[in-house]
Amino acid sequence: TKEIVRQMREQDDGLLLCCAECLIGCLEYLAEYFNKFAFVYVGLYGYSFVESGKNVFTLFKSRGWTTIITDNLIGNVLFMVSAGVGLITGLIGILLANMKGLGAEFAGGAFGVGFIVGLVLTSVLMGVVESAVNTVIVCYAEAPNEFQQNHPELSNAMREKWRQAWPVEFRY
Repeated sequence: TKEIVRQMREQDDGLLLCCAECLIGCLEYLAEYFNKFAFVYVGLYGYSFVESGKNVFTLFKSRGWTTIITDNLIGNVLFMVSAGVGLITGLIGILLANMKGLGAEFAGGAFGVGFIVGLVLTSVLMGVVESAVNTVIVCYAEAPNEFQQNHPELSNAMREKWRQAWPVEFRY
């Protein structure tokens, strides 16, 4: 979206540029308060959700991690796992329908029910995994030295991999 605003500046599109900058500013402001990492801060420190959102965003901003948290793809990967499990349970539904002799007319419904059940149940479980990953990221941003003292091998491995992925943004 910032690229679009840059192109508008080059084209000298004044009114549209003003509206786009205002809209982007409002969205960035809301993103500071409403983000998935705020739940971690609520759990750790007991702040209100809005206060937690602001605090965690300030933490990431002070560490220079805004790029790192926007590159977090764990949710996408876990959704793909959930969709894969949904497909497998859908196929199992078709198999069970055929074994019961229900015929081809029930195959679509059996697949749909199996897919939805597999997708929903796996999504719940993967939500727990995503929350754990978010907690590790927030705790690591909050206290990297304590992590280094208590788990030096894990900390060194994590630092090395993060430096490879984000050589400019990661400064530990």
